[in-house]
Amino acid sequence: MKISLIVAKAKNNVIGKDNQLIWRLSSDLKLFKKHTTGHHIIMGRKTYESMGKPLPNRTSIVISRNKDFKIPEGHHLVNSLEEAIQLGISRNLDQVFIIGGAQIYKDAIQFCDEMLITEVDAEPDGDVFFPEFDSKAWKIVQSEQFSKDEKNEYDFKFVIYKRVNP
Repeated sequence: MKISLIVAKAKNNVIGKDNQLIWRLSSDLKLFKKHTTGHHIIMGRKTYESMGKPLPNRTSIVISRNKDFKIPEGHHLVNSLEEAIQLGISRNLDQVFIIGGAQIYKDAIQFCDEMLITEVDAEPDGDVFFPEFDSKAWKIVQSEQFSKDEKNEYDFKFVIYKRVNP
């Protein structure tokens, strides 16, 4: 099973503030939808709560220590990232996507086969950060530039990293 991490991060590694996205990037949301639709997406409880409901055409695997946390039927509640990954393996999934938040990203980098990173050309204030990673362990296999316009608040690059020597 391929484990992919997908994130939008600023130059200063900010990924959010007050449990919300901090920019308007329509093109990035379309890329997120294109890559994750039809797949299981793994996230922490706060990320799930920030969305308000499961995303259409995706199966949510929500990580929470609160066993009483309620999610809709057809989605899954697990206690750890390892349990989320084991669930994907047990369901014979081809691919899962790690979609946040910060602690889940930090824990998941070691397990990921690829990272799909929207690198936003901004340095906003935030309270949630994407962790540093060893750039020598990754190689860029694809990079696409997007320009600021009426639907995209900042210039950004969509970069796909593959693990070197997995």
